[in-house]
Amino acid sequence: MNEFPEARAQAVVDGALDEDLGGFPGLDVTSSATIPATQRSTAHVVARADGVLAGMPLISLVFRAVTERIRSSEVDVELLRQDGEAVHAGDVIAVLRGSTRATLVGERTMLNLVGRLSGVATHTRAWADVLQGTGAMVLDTRKTTPGLRALEKYAVRCGGGTNKRMGLHDVAMIKDNHKLAAGSVSAAFADIHLAYPDVDIQVEVTTKAEALEAVAAGARFLLCDNMSVDLLSQTVQAVRGTGERVQIEATGGLTLEVALAYAQTGIDFLSVGGLTHSSPIMDIALDLVDDQG
Repeated sequence: MNEFPEARAQAVVDGALDEDLGGFPGLDVTSSATIPATQRSTAHVVARADGVLAGMPLISLVFRAVTERIRSSEVDVELLRQDGEAVHAGDVIAVLRGSTRATLVGERTMLNLVGRLSGVATHTRAWADVLQGTGAMVLDTRKTTPGLRALEKYAVRCGGGTNKRMGLHDVAMIKDNHKLAAGSVSAAFADIHLAYPDVDIQVEVTTKAEALEAVAAGARFLLCDNMSVDLLSQTVQAVRGTGERVQIEATGGLTLEVALAYAQTGIDFLSVGGLTHSSPIMDIALDLVDDQG
């Protein structure tokens, strides 16, 4: 279930408005000087590019927060499209009716957030489309924008991707530095299992031998890091040959061009940090419209 993280979204909106307005309640010097408090208008939120939407509930959150701050009349938000929907350039995705001043005060905050999340969803959908039918799924990582993790991971889900761990608290992941500090994969695995027996443990491996060592130690989720397609295929066959039910992920330097070849090795997941750290924003705009036109 792709539940929108409303509490976290509200905190993000409040922080973004503080940035733009110089604190709470803040001030938009241009809008306050040029637009009468009683003026009302209609505005369209328009997709300027093809893409997949994410973050549409943020539109109402932003304008509700703005009207409370500047003590204006409300801005009524009518959503015409929903998160996860594909849209085309020129599509009107929402209509705003109400205070002109509040509409323009909240414009950039709303566009920044919805454009960012829709960009993540659009990028993720490209991966999901390539992997369709292979049995492999695309995962996100912790390479998220500070403060936006819950929202960006929500956007990944909107695009058809799957979330990995939310942070350091919910899943243990043994990486190179942990192995060095603990002495070996087996030692690190044993230490974590002893300290936190109910926490899932994932192990990063770079060779077939290391993968088999991790499985022998009890690992049931492997991250095969920066392996070639050939090495990954050999590793998958070796791990499947143990008879253990192990989930296998390819990670490190993956691109859309090679995604299908990696998926066809028999892995379960491809993790892609670029879903959240390198997705371009989706171009979305707000246009005031002439109600008399």
